[in-house]
Amino acid sequence: MRATKRRAAPSCKRAESGIDRGEARRTLNDSQSKPPCYAPVNVQLNSVSATRKSLVVTLDPTEVDAEHAAVVTEFSKLARLPGFRPGKAPTPIVVRHFGKQIADEFKQKVVAKAYRGGMDQEKLQVINVVNVEEGKIEAGAAAAVTITLDVRPEFTLPDYAGLPVEIAPTEATDAEVDEVIQNLRAERADFKTATRPAQKGDYVKLGYEGTIDGKPVAELVPEKQLYGKVPQTWEEVEGANEGVIPGLGGQLAGVAAGEKKNVSITFPADFPAAPALAGKTATYALDIQEIRERTLPEIDDAFLKAQQADSLDALKQNIRNNVKLQKEQANRSAQRRQVTEALSAKADFPVPDSLVDAETQGVLRQFIEENMRRGVPEEQFEKDKNQLYEGARKAATNRVKVQLLLAKVAEAEKIEVTNDDLDAFIYREAMRSQQKPDKFAKMLAGNREQLRSVQQSIIFDKAVDLLVSKASVSTIQPKA
Repeated sequence: MRATKRRAAPSCKRAESGIDRGEARRTLNDSQSKPPCYAPVNVQLNSVSATRKSLVVTLDPTEVDAEHAAVVTEFSKLARLPGFRPGKAPTPIVVRHFGKQIADEFKQKVVAKAYRGGMDQEKLQVINVVNVEEGKIEAGAAAAVTITLDVRPEFTLPDYAGLPVEIAPTEATDAEVDEVIQNLRAERADFKTATRPAQKGDYVKLGYEGTIDGKPVAELVPEKQLYGKVPQTWEEVEGANEGVIPGLGGQLAGVAAGEKKNVSITFPADFPAAPALAGKTATYALDIQEIRERTLPEIDDAFLKAQQADSLDALKQNIRNNVKLQKEQANRSAQRRQVTEALSAKADFPVPDSLVDAETQGVLRQFIEENMRRGVPEEQFEKDKNQLYEGARKAATNRVKVQLLLAKVAEAEKIEVTNDDLDAFIYREAMRSQQKPDKFAKMLAGNREQLRSVQQSIIFDKAVDLLVSKASVSTIQPKA
């Protein structure tokens, strides 16, 4: 551990600035303000790690007494006590009546003075205040405050011009256009009862009941009856999207109405929707009730009118334009991802633990929310919590690293948030949340933490856009 001691400069103007000991997380692009001059007796800087520092700031009795006197004076001016005009109560009575409040405010002022004084001397680029410990603080005695904080890591920004990215051609192929047309027809398809055996693309009405080693599946997953016994449902024959029972649709080709059939289904080893069935093989007794075949509509005037096209050629051109726009958007997203990955691969430096901790919780929360919407039970998260945490922390560490790099790029390029940037964000978010822009802007202005987060996000986006503009682009043919 490295430790340095410094004597403060001669006494200078005292300031009364406060700091909450539970100070909120600081954003990466916060500028380091220049506080008024402070005069602590000494500041000792300890290096806990490359990104974590410990400041031990000691104030002499004179400085401590000055803070105490200032707090007492402030309370005396505002005190309203029976028998005295406002602000005219004797100081001893004020101290006796408001003793606890004065003591709390006094401690906060001393901690604030120590923090600002330490920052004034050490010029640290603070990202987060991790912890504040104060010893005994009382008037007439020196006070020592230990402040643990995370600082921005020191690293050299690698060359970010010419980062390699790959994009795909954006022109729509005839096959892609035909596929879109078939999908449009499928959306307006009619289903008619078929007397023949089921074929690919048909829908089969059936009931089923499953067993595993003679035991009903319904008893194994009582909360998920869809996997156990269903009297009636529809299943697509060899459809692109699986139904509830994985692989069931692939075993329905050739079945006929009125037929009864047993099929064997092996659930995936990783089956979060019903973990009790993962990796197990079940036998399902099927009761085939009806077959319906899909009849696609003709490409006639009615179909073209429904697609807002005057002719088949016009419809195809509209589709080509839409597919091209989709591919261009996909390319933009791919370029943004690739440049950040390439930049991250060129740099190696430690990242602050407090940022990683906060980002890890965000990654976990997002993952859990998405999977709960998919029906994954809570007990599955508890079962896999160690693996989930390790994966989330790895992803969070990379995100923080990329954010620090982008902040450095923004500094190098003097990227700033303009009023136009904020106006565009406010309008976009107001439309998304169906609010009036003025109301949304007022809400944002009243939340400093959220406003800083928005400004940081805008700067990161502009930094990524700059990297993309400087990238070396190659066009590759997509894999079949």
